[in-house]
Amino acid sequence: MKFAAPDSQAISLYILTSDEVDGWKDSLSDAARNWVEANGFTGGLGQHCILPSEGGEIAGVAIGVGSEPSLKRGRFPVAKAAANLPEGTYRLAMVPRLLNVENEALGWLLAQYRFDRYAKKTAMPARLIAPEDVDAARVEAIAAGEALTRDLINTPASDMGPTALQSAAETLAAEFGATVKVTTGKALLSENFPMIHTVGRAAADAPRLIEMKWGDAGPRLTLVGKGVCFDTGGLNLKPGASMGLMKKDMGGAATVLGLACMIMALDLPLQLRVLVPAVENAVAGNAFRPQDILTSRKGLTVEINNTDAEGRLVLADALALADEEPTDLIVSMATLTGAARVAVGPDLAPFYTDSDDTAQALSQSGAAVADPVWRMPFHAPYEAMIEPGIADLDNAPKGGFAGSITAALFLRRFVERAPYLHFDIYGWQPSAAPARPKGGVGQGARALLDALPKLLDL
Repeated sequence: MKFAAPDSQAISLYILTSDEVDGWKDSLSDAARNWVEANGFTGGLGQHCILPSEGGEIAGVAIGVGSEPSLKRGRFPVAKAAANLPEGTYRLAMVPRLLNVENEALGWLLAQYRFDRYAKKTAMPARLIAPEDVDAARVEAIAAGEALTRDLINTPASDMGPTALQSAAETLAAEFGATVKVTTGKALLSENFPMIHTVGRAAADAPRLIEMKWGDAGPRLTLVGKGVCFDTGGLNLKPGASMGLMKKDMGGAATVLGLACMIMALDLPLQLRVLVPAVENAVAGNAFRPQDILTSRKGLTVEINNTDAEGRLVLADALALADEEPTDLIVSMATLTGAARVAVGPDLAPFYTDSDDTAQALSQSGAAVADPVWRMPFHAPYEAMIEPGIADLDNAPKGGFAGSITAALFLRRFVERAPYLHFDIYGWQPSAAPARPKGGVGQGARALLDALPKLLDL
């Protein structure tokens, strides 16, 4: 997922809205104009028209991105056509003002992604030279981080359990000179991570807390990612249809590791800490039970009313640890609730923050980098819904209302000192779209990366 080397013989790409096609055709020779019209090219979204030279070779390609209203209905329109271009090296010769060139260049790289660990996949034949005035190294770093996230989510739990997720973090750390500390199995109890241990103790692959640190100067950023490598639902066993995609329940961990990859590759001037509670929520004789009461690292007690609401339990211990050190911003990312999908669907990444400035910065960045996010409320009147009476907190309030909000409120109880930002992501592309094949996908990471200079005053 890199740009092609400069090539004087590269094929020119003319990116056109439907309103620009007629004016562009007027600049062509009569033969070329007749060819374009004979091929029915109108600049519609996803259309492309190959322009032949007199010798029958490809002289250029016109790519349609539709009208301004149609551009608002999707992302990465150039990538939509790029996937269908013949083999060759291409350069952007004309781009509408409506398009962000850096986003389109990134979309082209993301369209090259193939998950080929288990079966060979044909590479996208069209290669792009980095456009002028685009920071190629930055775009490639972002694409690499996104590819890491996708690979981790796409890998099945048989090959991406807690041990393998630890190995992935260690490999990433070694690449950039970060340090990793791992607390595993019964050591979680002696180190006071009781809920991480409880959720993961029934699995053959021991639960663990993975901690990665990088950087020794600048603002302190802590990323916490839900690493439930597979979620059966525990004793409140999921039905088969709901269990089918649960290899992606570590999508939060995959996303923070992908974001960490971007941050380190770009050498941002900050101190980064990544915490991943990695577990498998399995069924065995020692699995935790409904109506058990757990004591968290923070000392808050939690009544278990559904063992399938386990992600917030492991995140709670990790968030409590994150809040024990001076930190400028704590961010959690998790495939936490189905309620978030009901609220905003699979394409939007809902987030929670108490800061209007943070929300505005994230929303602006999400729109700017084609990584859509949507603010949800920390609605204080719902606090009573997570207070069962028999314990301090309820992990699965009855009634089914406001499930994403109550989960976010639960997590906020474990962060008192630092500013806190929470993403309830999906981490999965249910059907193929431009630059986003069906499967694992990062959400919110690029928006957060773009917003960090404002959030941390970098």
